[in-house]
Amino acid sequence: MRVVVQRVREAAVEIGAQECARIARGYVILLGIRRGDTPDDARFLADKCAALRVMEDAGGKMNLSLTDAGGKALVVSQFTLYGDAQKGRRPAFTDAAPPEEALKLYEAFVARLREVLGYECVATGQFGAMMTVSIINEGPVTILIESPTQNQSRSVWS
Repeated sequence: MRVVVQRVREAAVEIGAQECARIARGYVILLGIRRGDTPDDARFLADKCAALRVMEDAGGKMNLSLTDAGGKALVVSQFTLYGDAQKGRRPAFTDAAPPEEALKLYEAFVARLREVLGYECVATGQFGAMMTVSIINEGPVTILIESPTQNQSRSVWS
């Protein structure tokens, strides 16, 4: 499992022409789920995102978590994080979990994040929908985090 965390001034998700989620200062979390990921991976990454200290303190240093800074999170499922474009011109998505498997882990990730941060602090897009995500990135700060299962399964040569 992997996440891309972007620190944002604000962000929103639209489906069609209708806004379904909006946050002010916080993180947009793009969540990719791989075949074989587990609820432990979802819990690990949710906890890691909640505790990640990349919000600025009064001195301008990245030293605060979302909770410390009073920020919010917007979680967007993104199977394309497992796109492999090493060969050819079209990415292959064979490493991405099938939708029925990914949905359960997406829901587990969101539930854990809401448990840690508070329900009202976590907004979501819609799993499997074609979404328009508007982001005003702050910094810019963009962090890639992978679950331990993901790290263990990677080969030095891949």
